[in-house]
Amino acid sequence: MTSATLSEFRNNQSEYIAAAQREPVEITSRGANRRAVLVSPEFFDRAIEALEDKLDSEAVAQAREAGGYIPFDELMDELGL
Repeated sequence: MTSATLSEFRNNQSEYIAAAQREPVEITSRGANRRAVLVSPEFFDRAIEALEDKLDSEAVAQAREAGGYIPFDELMDELGL
């Protein structure tokens, strides 16, 4: 992962934005404190999709544990399909 201070990022924004298309760019401030991570739109979209998939899987598991399982045929009838 590429790393840049906030000052370096301000002075060379276009270079770091271009670098973020290849790999995440960590922006630090006051020494080593991570302030932000710059990523490409494609990376961001994949990360959000993966997070949503994980949350959906966890919700399904919780529903099954709570007895929220509905047989497919009943669901189709309930939805009128």
